[in-house]
Formats: sequence, structure tokens, C-alpha cells
Amino acid sequence: MFPTATAGSLPKPSWLSETRKLWPQWKAQGEALRQAKADATLLWIKAQEDAGLDIVGDGEQSRQHFVHGFLECVEGIDFEHKVKMGIRNNRYDAMVPQVVAPLRLRGRVHAFEAQLARAHTRRKLKFTLPGPMTIVDTVADRFYGDRVKMATAFAELLNQEARALQADGVDIIQFDEPAFNVYLQEAATWGVQALERAIEGLACTTAVHICYGYGIQANIDWKHSLGEQWRQYEQVFPALAASRIDQVSLECYHSQVPPELMKLLAGKDVMVGVIDVATEEVETPEQVADTIGRALQFVARDRLIPCTNCGMAPMDREVALKKLQALVQGAELARKRFG
Repeated sequence: MFPTATAGSLPKPSWLSETRKLWPQWKAQGEALRQAKADATLLWIKAQEDAGLDIVGDGEQSRQHFVHGFLECVEGIDFEHKVKMGIRNNRYDAMVPQVVAPLRLRGRVHAFEAQLARAHTRRKLKFTLPGPMTIVDTVADRFYGDRVKMATAFAELLNQEARALQADGVDIIQFDEPAFNVYLQEAATWGVQALERAIEGLACTTAVHICYGYGIQANIDWKHSLGEQWRQYEQVFPALAASRIDQVSLECYHSQVPPELMKLLAGKDVMVGVIDVATEEVETPEQVADTIGRALQFVARDRLIPCTNCGMAPMDREVALKKLQALVQGAELARKRFG
């Protein structure tokens, strides 16, 4: 009951890259960088196991960014001539690559880190990929001229890599779709349709993560503009409940999301965000258990997975470690309270 997990990304060590940045620069190149990525991946697997997490991941240590880390292995994308573009409905500007030709995979994308992680843990292994809609919102289109067509093309590539990750022994494949909380009507229609194309043929557990963004200032400012109730989930959850996706990850703790919206996910496993990634204040086990208790009013106990609100990539490493420990301790306290 209450197996614990993270949303995905974890802070990179200072010897691997710049710290506390969303698009950090690497500290090495070539084979030295490859080894540093491997070392960081193993470090975080051990740290997650030591904290007591039931479901572990690679922490996205081999990716500069959760979207661009996938795109670097895709033909038809020009990384040499990035352009500034407003993303997440112009919430903030980013330098993004351009889609300039038909999209194709050059080969495997994440075999190195997935196989490394699988070889070094016996716990359930989750691996994250960017969702089709969020990719579309994080590149400049100079070829397709249609967001739906481009999302479908990316979904097909994601499906190729997801099938290969399943063969690598990954237990849970999660697609990250923060864009679902921005383009609400589109998310409930072609966004979910593209997601279903990305999971086609998978026998492993599939998940989608939908949050209100990393703990960066642009996202914090946006949250302050959303009013007393954040009801974005209300539009996409019914479509996800009707979909073939197995799990849905959502933001809960320190948010203004009405918890009763979780009822819209009946029949799905729900990864409830019980750790706030937008503050360095470490939650107490009691606070984590209290959040789980509130969620239990709307989610069956055998379907509730305590999780972080979002990834921790821009966070201080020591703070992230303490938050993981609080997550595990809070879940254990919740088992005693509600088991």
C-alpha cells in the first residue's frame, strides 16, 4: 500500500553539470561525459534506494532537459540554429531547436541509461519520456505546419523508444505532459489521442505526469495568477479516465487544485504529489501523511501512489534528498494511520 515514487528528474551533481538550472551546461565532453552521466545515474539510484523509495528511476541524469534529451536523437531537427520561442502559452521564453524535415529516430535514444539502471536495481524501474503535446510546445515548427500532424509524428517515435525501453526491462513508462495544463481543450482531444498512439502495444505499466511546472520563478508567478482554485485538471481528467493509460501523476500539496477532481480518475492509479518542488522547505512525515489522507477521500487506497509534485532537476541536491526521505517516512506513517 502507498508505494512511493518521484515524478522523474533529480538534481545533477556539480561535477556533471551546472546546478539549479533547467537547461544546465555539461562539465565534460565525449567519453568523460558519458562516464559522468553513468556515475550520476548510479549515485541517484543508490540514493533513492537508501531513502526507501519503492519505485526508482534514472533521475534523468543523462539529459540536459526532459524534452531536448529525447530530441537529440531525432533526425529532422536542427539544433545548430535554435530560435527564441515562448513556450507553455508564452509563460516563458526558451531557445528551442527547429523541426525542418520529416522526423525519424537515428536509433535508440535512452538504451544506455535505461539498461544501466535496470542492471543496478531490483526495485520497480520507472523511465520518463516527454509527451507528444509537450514536445510540440517545446520546438519551433518549420516543416509540418500543423501541430496535430507533428504531435502524431512525435508520438510514433516515442512509441518506438517506449517499446524498446519495455524490452530493456523498464516496469513503468511515464510521459510528461505539462502542456496538458495549458492547452486545455486541445489536451482533451488530440493531446490524449497522441498520448494513446505513444503507448500503443505496450504491456508494461503506462503513466502520464501533468503538473504546474518545475519550481522556477516563471512557473511560480504563473501559479499566483490562477486564482483560488486551479481547475485545469477538470478538462483533461475525463479524457484520461477513458483512455488506456494506467496511471496519472498530478500536483497536490501546496496547490490550489480541488482534491475532489481526483474522483474524475476513477479506475486509474493516481500518483498524488505530496512533496512541493517549488520550495526548499522540507515537508514533515506528518504533512505527507495528511496529504495522503486527504487524497484517500477520492482515491482508493490500493490505487494511491505518493509522489513528488514535479521533477526536482533545478533543486538543491541536499534538499531533494531530504524531501525524498520525508516522502518515504510520510508514506510509512500513512500506512500506520490508514492501513
